Amino acid sequence: MKQYQKLLLGFLLGVIAGIIAYYTLPQKAFPFMQTFTDLCTLTGAIFLKMIFMVVVPLLTSALMLGVYELGKGRNLGKVAGKSLMYTLVLSTIAVFIAVAMTNILQPGVGLQFDKEQLAKNQAVISINKNMQLAQEKPWTTYITDLIPQNPIDSAARAFGGEIIALMVFALMFGYALSIVVKDEEHAFIKMLQAIFDCSLKIIDWAMQIAPFGIFAIVFNTTYRMGASFLGNVALFAGVVVLSLLIQQFVVYGLFLKIFAKTNPFEFFKKCQDAYVYAFSTASSNATLPIALEVAEKSLKLPGKVARFVLTCGASANQNGSGLYEGVVLLFLAQVYGVELSLGQQVVVVLTAILGGVGTAGVPGGTLPIIAILCVNVGVPVEGLGLILGVDRFLDMCRTTLNVSGDLVITKLVSAGLTDEQLADANDSAPNMDA
Repeated sequence: MKQYQKLLLGFLLGVIAGIIAYYTLPQKAFPFMQTFTDLCTLTGAIFLKMIFMVVVPLLTSALMLGVYELGKGRNLGKVAGKSLMYTLVLSTIAVFIAVAMTNILQPGVGLQFDKEQLAKNQAVISINKNMQLAQEKPWTTYITDLIPQNPIDSAARAFGGEIIALMVFALMFGYALSIVVKDEEHAFIKMLQAIFDCSLKIIDWAMQIAPFGIFAIVFNTTYRMGASFLGNVALFAGVVVLSLLIQQFVVYGLFLKIFAKTNPFEFFKKCQDAYVYAFSTASSNATLPIALEVAEKSLKLPGKVARFVLTCGASANQNGSGLYEGVVLLFLAQVYGVELSLGQQVVVVLTAILGGVGTAGVPGGTLPIIAILCVNVGVPVEGLGLILGVDRFLDMCRTTLNVSGDLVITKLVSAGLTDEQLADANDSAPNMDA
């Protein structure tokens, strides 16, 4: 059985077993389910932590090596420029799809709920506090925060919002290496390559328990929510999923066909491992190691291009998150009867694009951004309480699109290289079997 089939089997069994247990083995009547869910939590935590613990060394080494190799070959500007262009274009299309679908289907019109009770939701209160702290920062702080004063401290706090600063350090350091280091056999370059290879080896170990880890994570999620978790926001969730599918199969498919001369369905099939990991973990950063392996082993993309685009894209290219933010903003505006003019909807589009680029690649990373955007268009923040029940599921869906977008952009950028540049890129690719 192929790896992606094992992952998919673990996922499906988790969903089926979770739904059956939700309706037949409620925890109050069957106390042993507490022990079983604790064991699932342990299994899932071990699997995820094996992935997360190598994200920082992998991201840092991959980005430094990628920038070093691109800078040395004078391809850095071209690759970076094309990556940024495709990121902005695809993100813009994603948000426009979100706005169009939400305006057409109007999932928030006529929704009834208790506004006072919703405002007391502890999760909403927590999001509100985080939003207020973020709003108190002057705009100049957001720029200076991109440059880490202490890269080691930023690495230690990478999953607390410092990962962009760590990436900026790795980009600058990698470019400096391409100028200073002329010897490809330099000890520091070899050390970075060794860190990269060792990180991938740990990922190989994690792959051995991945089907069990994915089963455990999905079982616990489904057991908590049951089959009726969509509740009265089913139409909202449907709009999000439909919009994500349009972006994935129509937009990405057309870009691959037109600009990369690639059969999109064959491309998507080769990315299945990365999709299953993304959906199960709801984290672009946790899926980064798998995406790198898929890019170089399955898609046969140039190593240095994949390392640059995918490591940057894990936090900077969030098509799914931008799309989701657009749907949520307009949905809540419809729920509260807030009429948004065409100009305000353009603002929603622009802020959702920027919000998607700046969203942390970890579970739930979009919520604080959405809260800030809600305030900007006059929508009550407590409305987020309506979507919290389905946010985890939709987070899994949009993360899959985020990761898919990173791989698509890597392919598009690679397709723009000349034969000579492509050969040079492949010569620079690391030994993935190390």
